[in-house]
Amino acid sequence: MMTRSPRYGRKLDDFEVGATYPHPWEVTIDAGTVALFQASFLDATPTYASAAFARQLGLRDRPIHPLLLMNLGLSFSVHDVSEQAIAHLAYLDIRFPHACFAGDTVTASSRVLGVKPTSAGDKGVVHVRTIVDNQDGLTVCAFERKALVRAGALEGRPEAPFSHAQPDAGALQRAPVELDRLSGPPSRRGGFAGFFDDFTEGDVIGHHVGKTVGDSEHMQLTLLMRNSHPLHFDEGYCREGSSFTGTRVVYGGLVFGFVASLASRDVTGNVLWDLGYDDGAHPSGVAAGDTLYAASKVLSTRPRNAHTGEVTFRLVGLKNERPEAVLEAGGDLFAPELGKSREARIASKVFEISRTVLMLRRPG
Repeated sequence: MMTRSPRYGRKLDDFEVGATYPHPWEVTIDAGTVALFQASFLDATPTYASAAFARQLGLRDRPIHPLLLMNLGLSFSVHDVSEQAIAHLAYLDIRFPHACFAGDTVTASSRVLGVKPTSAGDKGVVHVRTIVDNQDGLTVCAFERKALVRAGALEGRPEAPFSHAQPDAGALQRAPVELDRLSGPPSRRGGFAGFFDDFTEGDVIGHHVGKTVGDSEHMQLTLLMRNSHPLHFDEGYCREGSSFTGTRVVYGGLVFGFVASLASRDVTGNVLWDLGYDDGAHPSGVAAGDTLYAASKVLSTRPRNAHTGEVTFRLVGLKNERPEAVLEAGGDLFAPELGKSREARIASKVFEISRTVLMLRRPG
């Protein structure tokens, strides 16, 4: 009797520029998933939390949080793209063109944009674009990412007999068309501080509350998202030398979500939509027991109309060190770690990205 041991993902030689992989996951996002996501991230953005508020914007219900969609798309792609990867390197051009709602079914595909071996030849960087569509073929999330992948070819990977074509990602809008039809500001009985008019280029906000990541918590959320990389939930795999920490590593999409939510009460309590994220990276990893902190810097502001404006923040996350301590020590907290000298790097930084949001102007 022959025993088979299927393996998934790809090594460097398995990637072909221009190839598109339709990922096998097909998931209906039910209300329970939405509730668990909302309960796991301290997000203050009213559009994603309140059906009544979302309907005032012209949406039929509260939409699925964009970072839930991004996490699902990123996780779906692991099966075909990065289950053999060493590390996730970068996020690029994340956008959310259409609203997605509880009850919708989502699928994803990834197109290979680039493959670049390192000079040592033992690994390389793979660049893919992932598109998440709903059951009607509307794209609800699109992003590019780069992963560090081992050289060689993977043995034992079953080939699925499917083909797929992606839409032109450059033509995708950055927000649902309903938001362009907004004739007046939505009304609320209460709400958070921080409107468009309150932010000025160069402002720095140190978000006070931290978040300690729990062991079972991060594994449960990883599996909820269908992330199949054993680095995040298989302790035996990690102890065999496949983890740079010797133990399970918190999946990067969750670190992204935790850091964004730590900033939320200070910067997104009056946001209508996430217009996009770009130039993101994980300079170092996070393990269970680490405490995350966040800080934001206003990169630019741009009035959009009488009711809204766009604000771009540089969002950073740190582990086990408050951002104020880094700034007081003279650290260049908001500059990308890639390209810094070894002496200038911030060892505690675990996440960085630029984030553009559509924000309400101050009433009256």
